[in-house]
Amino acid sequence: MDDILQVKNVTKYYSSGSVATKALNSISFSVRKGEFIAVMGASGSGKSTLLNVIAAIDKVSAGEIYVDGISLTEQKESTLSVVRRDKLGVVFQEYNLLDTLTVGENITLPLNLKHVGAAETQKELKRVADTLGIHDQLDKFPRELSAIITCPALVLADEPTGALDSKNAKLLMNCFEQMNQKLGSTILMVTHDPVIGSYADRILFLKDGNIWNELDRGGRERQELYRDI
Repeated sequence: MDDILQVKNVTKYYSSGSVATKALNSISFSVRKGEFIAVMGASGSGKSTLLNVIAAIDKVSAGEIYVDGISLTEQKESTLSVVRRDKLGVVFQEYNLLDTLTVGENITLPLNLKHVGAAETQKELKRVADTLGIHDQLDKFPRELSAIITCPALVLADEPTGALDSKNAKLLMNCFEQMNQKLGSTILMVTHDPVIGSYADRILFLKDGNIWNELDRGGRERQELYRDI
């Protein structure tokens, strides 16, 4: 199975005056097409920083990141914008939906920005709505609903359940599971919640900017590990 994401010896410093803080410390890992990966760790472990550099929102201090074979490290902003548009889907904790558009209009907005025709847009909207079971939501205005329509190479999610109660968190995670299993989406999700992490094929544990452990779906002794995070 091909790697959709390669992170090679990535280091990230943040400077404040004369003080430099190392947020990521020479991290390396890869993600295969179709995998569902969770990144876990305590506050300040580097989870969100890692997601931001993979999303090309922030730049690495050293190392290389490849998304679908494209290096993000030395690209111009115009090229990175195309990569973010065509290769990445990003789901934020607050979802960043436009309140003046319906759910359906929010979902199809990325296709409109790519100038996809109306017939193809409606076909893709139906495909996503069928998979996620949200037909009855399409004409409503958004509150806590998001979906991926552009079939990005990699979906990045930053604490997507952080603002939700347990019932809605489970509904959202079921949507991500459907995207992974039925649409074949590759997902990299940052979370602090062990229950959310249990949906993943693999969990990467971050601590002080390092990957200190990794577990797959078959052999997790979560309670022992979580006690140390």
